[in-house]
Amino acid sequence: MPLLGAAPRRAHSWARPQPAELVSAVPVPLHYLSSGLLPSRLPSRRARGCGMEGAGVPPPGAPAAAAPGDETPPGAAAGSPLRLLARVGAKLCTWYILKTIILGQVLSLFICGTAVTSQYLAEEYQVNTPMFQSFINYSLLLLVYTTMLAFRTGNDSLWQILKQRWWKYIFLGLADVEANYMIVKAYQYTTLTSVQLLDCFGIPVLMALSWFILRARYRLIHFLAVAVCLLGVGTMVGADILAGRQESEGSDVVIGDVLVLLGASLYAISNVSEEYIVKNLSRVEFLGMVGLFGTIISGLQLAIVEHREIMRIQWNWKIALLFTAFALCMFGLYSFMPVVIKVTSATSVNLGILTADLYSLFFGLFLFFYKFSGLYILSFVIIMVGFVLYCSTPTRTAEPSTLPQPGSTGLDNAALKLDENDSETPAVTAQFTRGETVVVSTD
Repeated sequence: MPLLGAAPRRAHSWARPQPAELVSAVPVPLHYLSSGLLPSRLPSRRARGCGMEGAGVPPPGAPAAAAPGDETPPGAAAGSPLRLLARVGAKLCTWYILKTIILGQVLSLFICGTAVTSQYLAEEYQVNTPMFQSFINYSLLLLVYTTMLAFRTGNDSLWQILKQRWWKYIFLGLADVEANYMIVKAYQYTTLTSVQLLDCFGIPVLMALSWFILRARYRLIHFLAVAVCLLGVGTMVGADILAGRQESEGSDVVIGDVLVLLGASLYAISNVSEEYIVKNLSRVEFLGMVGLFGTIISGLQLAIVEHREIMRIQWNWKIALLFTAFALCMFGLYSFMPVVIKVTSATSVNLGILTADLYSLFFGLFLFFYKFSGLYILSFVIIMVGFVLYCSTPTRTAEPSTLPQPGSTGLDNAALKLDENDSETPAVTAQFTRGETVVVSTD
């Protein structure tokens, strides 16, 4: 690698001029010369090696170059929109975006599974136990991931994690448990439409927290993509109203709306914390600590607020199967979401799972006999377009305001540093056993 500041080698400076008779005299179309495509379109490799075309000299036999005022040929002008579309398609149709879409929709299907099983328990068997269902999920996380932490040794062991960060995970577990409880509890006070609309409040809160805590920096296209996704959610809510899924007004709309806003904000806090832990510590640590403290908090809250509802459940194999399906879907969601967040970001995940309500609707067409509307398909397309736009341009992370100074001289500046200190380097004298004196100097 050349030293910093060295002059670049001149291209083809070693090539000897070729005889004129060896240069291919192939006629070149006029628009090649006017569009600047001549060096890459000449069919003769030897002619490209002569260095004549780079200076603007046409090969023998080629027509004269077009004047600056000549119009561009129709073929070149028609190709511009096609080239633009090709560039846009190449940017959007990438393996990263396709992988992000697939991973996001897998999470949406997990959420759909939890929603369908919960609604089936409520409508068919009059079972409304959201805290008990969350307790089962946290218990599974405790059984799997906290046990894995218990068998670790060193700084990543369960005991070391508890000694260093126990109070942080208490707040994280509390935020996660209460977010789940508040969103489900809000359905008893307000309408489905309000929950769907106000639940999107978590996305701008999540972006703000990512800006200040994770130092994420967004571009204009990210804000436009979020606006497109929210437009898709509005379309979905409009379809619900037209299809008659608005339901009743609820007992107290204000309390329900406040619960949704608080739950969405707590979800944002939980997701930002999850992204930080997964990308800086480990996925197993996050799931193990959430399982440990989530089980404790949800167990205490379950004993206080839902012990009567659990006693009234008429247990049979169908109810047990629905509880099992809910627990597996929720466990899969919690286990798989850190993997997706590590690949993308918490904001990208929250945009991708906006389609979960649409999947729940599609299942509800057969299970609960919902009315279908073409606006559901339109809302799905709008949300996916916004999601792809968001993923097409990666966010960047802001650097710290004060960068640390390098502790050693870089390789590119080593020789320059040596030259500057040549005159200041003192002579070194070494005494050997035989009494010989050897003077070592940079000279």
